[in-house]
Amino acid sequence: MEEHDILVHACCGPCSTASIERMLEEGWNPVLYFSNSNIFPEQEADKRYEALLEVARVYNLKVIREHYDHQGWLDAVKGHEGEREGGSRCELCFAYNLREASEKAKQLGFLHFTTTLTVSRFKNSKTIFRVGEAFPGFEALDFKKKGGFEKSVALSKELGIYRQHYCGCEFSRL
Repeated sequence: MEEHDILVHACCGPCSTASIERMLEEGWNPVLYFSNSNIFPEQEADKRYEALLEVARVYNLKVIREHYDHQGWLDAVKGHEGEREGGSRCELCFAYNLREASEKAKQLGFLHFTTTLTVSRFKNSKTIFRVGEAFPGFEALDFKKKGGFEKSVALSKELGIYRQHYCGCEFSRL
């Protein structure tokens, strides 16, 4: 891998749009990684993956899809199902997804990895960064900065891609 290659845990197409643009502006060479076993039901994960593929086509980027293991994710958050959105369940979810990305980055020889999760105004970037610090090669990129969330909404509309109405897990739908 080259110094500026970066594996990007991509939660969905909409969050990836502005994140990709910023990484490209900053000289990164992103490869998108869809590993989101937290998304429920699996058909919803498929819709989000399809939207990500549309975004990848626009930017001419490669996408890697990980096996969907919802039971493994449920095991990782067990005992925290009733927590409020943004609480300890979400922190465990961040850890699960960042661990997956870290392992894939290492397996593929990437020196750097990050996540598009920080673009959302509903996610606490500081929490994501704290969790990410545990994994070698994690790049703490706050995609909310420079109007990232607003830009992602506008780009999603412009591209006509599917935009979901909940974080992803069955507990965030309640």
